[in-house]
Amino acid sequence: MMAAPNRPKRQKLAELIAEDVKRWIASERLGAGDRLPNEKTLMELFGCAKGTIREMLKILEVEGLVSLRTGPGGGAVINPPTTEPASRTLRNFLHFQKLDGEQVYQLRKLLEVELAMSVVGQLGEGDIASLEANLAACRQCHEGEEEQRRQRILELEFHNILARACPNPLLAFMCQFLNDMLRDLVVFKKAYKPERKAFDQANQDYHQQLIDAYREADREKVRALMSEHMCDAEHHMSALEAQMAAQMLVSGEASNALAADSPLPTYEQVLSRRLMEPT
Repeated sequence: MMAAPNRPKRQKLAELIAEDVKRWIASERLGAGDRLPNEKTLMELFGCAKGTIREMLKILEVEGLVSLRTGPGGGAVINPPTTEPASRTLRNFLHFQKLDGEQVYQLRKLLEVELAMSVVGQLGEGDIASLEANLAACRQCHEGEEEQRRQRILELEFHNILARACPNPLLAFMCQFLNDMLRDLVVFKKAYKPERKAFDQANQDYHQQLIDAYREADREKVRALMSEHMCDAEHHMSALEAQMAAQMLVSGEASNALAADSPLPTYEQVLSRRLMEPT
């Protein structure tokens, strides 16, 4: 029997209206702090019920486009633009794809070099000061699990500072997205737990040399440094993932051995013990 064709999901009315409202926001060049029309006006404009309008506003709120405020002077207020909602959605998808550090660095080695070159001559004194403050904070991290976690996140933030100065919004988004993926790896998989002093020192050395190259506005030096930095970071990430996998294997074997030595009682055994207990 011939299988029925897969039909595309039919969009709800609230979703269609949300797309119309987004197009209207773009065409009217509305920005952060501007308000959408009130519910009554939107109901009249789209010829639909209050429930549909409220569902549409909730869609925009979940996407991070607006904030819904209650009370006098409330309503839907447009949020400052941010990459986080789009980045979060993509990361949620990729978390189920068994992505590893090698795959992230396959792309990061290309994009991070392009981004680094794009901000040569674009960084102001404030940007340089932010990079230097970030590096100083990295150097102050001490031993311990929480400090190692902080170290890894600070190292990624150095690259986010560069991304925020990038004149190409698509390139900036892609690089920040990859940094977010690595941050999630650090937080959720606890990739900071095996301490790697060589990794810490290498990152700090590369970041210092990059700051110096940016002060000199030396494009070729920046290109070479960032390329080397990404290859070195990939090497350390691969070693770290291998170490984590080995630790998980040992932990799993220990758990299996413990379970074999002290097997859980069956339901019948538990019931028998309870019946034999004095009341």
